[in-house]
Order: sequence, then structure tokens, then C-alpha cells
Amino acid sequence: MIPTRASQHKAMMPSRYLAASGFALIAVCYGFARFSFGLFLPGIDAELSLSSTLSGLISGGAFLTYCITVILSAWLTERVGARYVAIGAALIAAAGMAGIAMAPSAPWLAGAVMLAGSSTGLVSPPLAAAVAAAVRPDRQSATNSIINAGTGAGVALSGPVALLMGAQWRLAFAGFAAIAVGMAFAVAFTVPRRTHSPGKTRHGMPALDGAIRRLIAASFLTGAASTALWSFGGQLVALRLDWSGPRAGLLWIAIGAAGIAGAGAGAGIARFGIDRVHRVFLTALAAGILLVGLDGTSPALTLGGGLLFGAAYITLTGAYLLWSVAALPERPATGVMIAFLALAIGQTAGAPIFGMLMDGLTANHAVIAFACLALCAGLSRAQGAGFKPHMAQEDKTGCEPMPCRIDR
Repeated sequence: MIPTRASQHKAMMPSRYLAASGFALIAVCYGFARFSFGLFLPGIDAELSLSSTLSGLISGGAFLTYCITVILSAWLTERVGARYVAIGAALIAAAGMAGIAMAPSAPWLAGAVMLAGSSTGLVSPPLAAAVAAAVRPDRQSATNSIINAGTGAGVALSGPVALLMGAQWRLAFAGFAAIAVGMAFAVAFTVPRRTHSPGKTRHGMPALDGAIRRLIAASFLTGAASTALWSFGGQLVALRLDWSGPRAGLLWIAIGAAGIAGAGAGAGIARFGIDRVHRVFLTALAAGILLVGLDGTSPALTLGGGLLFGAAYITLTGAYLLWSVAALPERPATGVMIAFLALAIGQTAGAPIFGMLMDGLTANHAVIAFACLALCAGLSRAQGAGFKPHMAQEDKTGCEPMPCRIDR
């Protein structure tokens, strides 16, 4: 039976609602709860006098809480379903940001920042599982890509807020917390409770076959390379252009705004294949790092580099999300956990190495080395294991398309 236009429209509604709420939840958890703290840091430091030791504790603690919560999220999603974990991510983000708004002291602030940031570890696995359960196979890649691009929107929105309300950071975080509470209600209605078939769920770590190992390598190297701007972008624009404070925020606005383009990752992979998209955007990531970080750059080149970096980074994380879901189609939450955990470990390993290169050699050496690191990630190939894009073309006869897989 050929589906009518009305039935096709009805089938698309869950994906639209889930994509919209997932996009907004990712924007809140990543853009507001995690990345906005750095944008408001000058105003926070002026009031609470953060020491270098405490700043280091916050940075290290944020990584530790992310690693714990992303593993916990995959474990919980496979046992209690996506809805409750997604609601938990929103409420934890809200609690953490409310704690930041009310922080009476620096230690309190550190705990609140780590709590808010832990929401990023919780949020992605349940959304990937929800898409796998509730969205038609031919729309899953597009929906996952749209949701993943919420990071760019969150960063792009938090940048102007920080520029306008830097001294009123408590009010800003209170507003962010209220939005997060609203998102908890939204995902309660749009994220399905059951995301697996009874009796078919497998637990524990999956076998690390060739497809998963290549995914881990690519995610790790991309995460490490990205720290050139995520961790040192502020220092680089201060060094090259004497930008500091509000002007440095322009780089983050450019990165975030361009990151929204990552919503097209699924469509690009469907048309060109994941390996081609992977290599092209790794090249763009490397170019963005060079444009921002090399000696002799200009404001226009720096902002152009930020745009390239933002679009490339979000597209690449979207590609790794789709790659992970295709590698473990029966356990999407675990697949996303593996990819994003490797990305975070790469960022943690990359940051101190970049800093040592800057101190021991020059900023130019560090920038060039990390741009090359991004290109090295392209050596990992998904199609080497028979990857088929996870956005199958819809059969014109109305038959349900076959989901993609990675042949092991």
C-alpha cells in the first residue's frame, strides 16, 4: 500500500518534535551549562576572586564528571529508557546553573559548575536512543544531525548574553536555569520512554571490533586537535590581535553561529558518504585552527577561521554520532557514549600537550602541529568496514528503507 501524503506527514511529526526539543536541550546543556561559564569568567572572577588552583580544579573536575556521566547515561538509558535520562540531564543542568547564580563563595561555585557541566555527559546517549526508537530509519541521520547542532546554537546565544550581561552573571545564569527547567517539561512529552524491545537488550561493553576501534581513533584525534581553539582560542586571539574580554567573545560567537551548519551533516553524509565528509571537514577544522592561530592573522581571518572551525567541529561530532549508531545499531546509546568519551579523552590529552608546545617552542609550532593532528584523524575510515550511510533514500514504492550497518 502506497502511503498517502497525510500519513507521511503524520509519520514525520515525531521526528520534528524530537528534533526540536533535542536541539534545544543540547543547546541548553552545552551552550549554557558548560561553555557559557568561560564567557562570564571575567565578571565572576571580579566578584569571587578565583585562584589558579581552583580554576584548574574546575577544569579537571569537569572532565571527570563528564566521563562518569556519559558512561552512566548509556547504562541508564539501556535500563530505564531515554525519557527519564533526558529529563535528568535538563534538571541537573538547571540545578547546576541555579547553584552558579546563588554561589556565595568560590568552592560553592566550583561544585555548581561541575554539576552543570555534567549534564553534557548525560544528554547525548538518550537522545540517540530516542531517535533510533521513534524516528523512521530514512530520517534518523537528519534528525540526529539537527539535534547535535544544538551545541552551536547554544554557544552562539550565550556569547551575546555574556557580552551584554557580563557583570550581571547571576541574573544570566538564573535565566539559563529557568530555561533548563522548561526543557525538562518539553522532553517529557517528546522523548519516548521505551527505547528498546523487551528481551532483546544487551548490556555491558560491546566487542571493540575494527569499526569501533577506527571510530575511537578518529574521535580521539579530533578531540585532541580541537583543543587548539576550545582551550587556547582566547589566549591565541589575545596574543595575535590583542583581543581580550568582550572582543575575545567574538570568536566564540563565530564558532557557535557556524556550528548550526552542522545540522546538515546527515544530508551531506547521505549524498557524499561519511569518509568524504570526514576528510573535508577535518581539513576545514585544520584550516580554522591555522587562520586563528598563526602569526600575521587579521581580525577578518580570525573570524573566518572561527566560522570554519565551528562548522567543521559540529559536523564532525555529528559524523561520529552517526558512525557510532551505525556501528552499534542495536545499542545506539552505548555507541554514542564510546564516540563522545573518546572525544573528551582526546581533549583532555591534547590541552596540556598544546600548552607545553606553546611554552617550549612557539605558538606557531603548536598551531601547525595540532592542525596536522586533525588531518591525521582522516586516516580512520568508516567505509573500510563496509559503511553504508545511515540516511537511506526512501523507496519510491513506499516500502520502509533498510537501515544502514557496518559489516564486521
